[in-house]
Amino acid sequence: MTPAQEYAIPACDVLPDRQAAETEFARRIAAKVRRKPDMVLGLATGNSMIGVYRVLVAMHRKEGLSFAAATSFNLDEYCGLPAGHPASFASYMREHFFAHVDMPPGSAHLPDENACADYEAAIAKTGIDLQILGIGRNGHIGFNEPGAPVTSRTRVVELAAATRTANQRDFPAGEAVPARAVTMGIATILAARSILLLATGPAKAEALAAALEGPVTPQNPASFLRLHADVTVICDRDAATLLSSSRKTADG
Repeated sequence: MTPAQEYAIPACDVLPDRQAAETEFARRIAAKVRRKPDMVLGLATGNSMIGVYRVLVAMHRKEGLSFAAATSFNLDEYCGLPAGHPASFASYMREHFFAHVDMPPGSAHLPDENACADYEAAIAKTGIDLQILGIGRNGHIGFNEPGAPVTSRTRVVELAAATRTANQRDFPAGEAVPARAVTMGIATILAARSILLLATGPAKAEALAAALEGPVTPQNPASFLRLHADVTVICDRDAATLLSSSRKTADG
């Protein structure tokens, strides 16, 4: 790898708190959907996205933001969980977004561990206009854990112990987090035309700083985003605490 400073430096907009960051993130998504109603969205799950979907649903109800012509592809899903399982990402998306907006059911896609090549082909057919991402404490994006190659495509992966521990809260008491998941690969993510990444809270500060200012390396998969020409990071002050001031283009 060449030195970090030779890579792109994503814009990093810092908002005062988590709610402000989630609202701004949703506002950026909405603006793109309004400009291109048939937008192809790459969607993410996780605790950090709940507030984002809440704002988008409110915009749909109060401002007429429509997803009727949009298409979506989700980043990932656990292996072995039925779609109706309360911790599945299919259930998450229904609960927080799909059940509350006008996106046709046939336009929303989630990966299937038994059809990775088909999922990759479907994405390649249309391309993704806007990929939204969170970042894990170990720098994972989607379920691309440390060590994921930049050439990776949609595939089944083993989840890191730290990721399973962090996600345990989403599962019923006594039920283990699956050891494997299906995820878009790094190369799939980087093929999106535009990327938005959300990071909130002090627990994400180290991973975010490493992604934006450390080496571009498989050990921090989010660092590969610096290979993309159109990436914007939205974060709160807590997540930005370890960033140098030169990375911050706004401070709300």
